[in-house]
Amino acid sequence: MSDVFTLRGPVKKDRPEPAKRSVARRSVSGAELGTVELEPTIFGIEPNVAVLHQVITAQLAARRAGTQSTKTRKEVSGGGKKPFRQKGTGGARQGTVRAPHYPGGGIALGPKPRKYDQKTPKKMIRLALYSALSDRAAIERVAVVDQFNWETPKTKDAVAALEALGLSGKVLVVVNHEDDIATRSFRNLPFIKTIDAGELNAYDVLDADWVLFTDATLPVKEAK
Repeated sequence: MSDVFTLRGPVKKDRPEPAKRSVARRSVSGAELGTVELEPTIFGIEPNVAVLHQVITAQLAARRAGTQSTKTRKEVSGGGKKPFRQKGTGGARQGTVRAPHYPGGGIALGPKPRKYDQKTPKKMIRLALYSALSDRAAIERVAVVDQFNWETPKTKDAVAALEALGLSGKVLVVVNHEDDIATRSFRNLPFIKTIDAGELNAYDVLDADWVLFTDATLPVKEAK
């Protein structure tokens, strides 16, 4: 009797349920105003390391200017005359001093201007962002304030707010177009980066020790 083999398709990895996490909601003076439940599908998923690596690599590649350039043998000036006669010298025949093996000659296979952009699907970009936010939420490095209610831009107000909230190291402050005063208050601090909520990305989230949101910029589940 012959053996019977059962053919099965690829088994999809069971994904754990998103974790439910919450964070204290405070004012810029540090007063507690309650707690905020973070969206589990954004702040509670298991980070996808492979997608994070691919998306961040593509993002850093897109930042490269790609303007490097070297001259080939046809772009180097001079060399219009044959350096010496073809035969009778005892040396190898040469046609131009612009050849790559000559000092000052053209560069063989040198870099030329090019684009380093990589095509990344939108779903992967979104998953990488959610993975980065979930990583920061898992280690309790997400902070939320109600609003930046400063009347005039002052760096000392921004410093006082960071001290009151207990934020240290590199802080990513997520703002919107209405937070111009806050943006101007934070811009002189060397380890603080402000970013518009619509431009939030995985690299800047992972590059920061803390991510500071307001009520208006805190990501929520999109309505279908």
